[in-house]
Amino acid sequence: MEMKYDRIFETNVVEIGKEAQDFGEIGMAILFGSEAPDALRSSCYIINVKPVLKEIKNNMVLKIDGNKYRITAVGNEVQTNLSNLGHIAISFTGATEAKLPGTMYVEEKKYPKFKINTEITIEG
Repeated sequence: MEMKYDRIFETNVVEIGKEAQDFGEIGMAILFGSEAPDALRSSCYIINVKPVLKEIKNNMVLKIDGNKYRITAVGNEVQTNLSNLGHIAISFTGATEAKLPGTMYVEEKKYPKFKINTEITIEG
């Protein structure tokens, strides 16, 4: 029986920067709200900025179009940046220590395919 989780964050990709997919080679995805500065915009998946309803913690689940990734570490700026700017980096490396404050780390699995309207949720 699958456990039911509370959804604490949900958004959709509304724009994809020209170089955003290139970061897949290093297992990284950069999210940013529509206020992303021009200098960074081409590297980002632009999302709708939405509130984060609870603290993001290890072992919660990041879902990208239904693909599940267990969260392994959360940088200390992820919560604020995601809520206010829609801006975080997601590292698909499985690291268990948050080396970068604005990065959320998830288990190492196949890098997801982002497209317009991709649904991104965090459940805990």
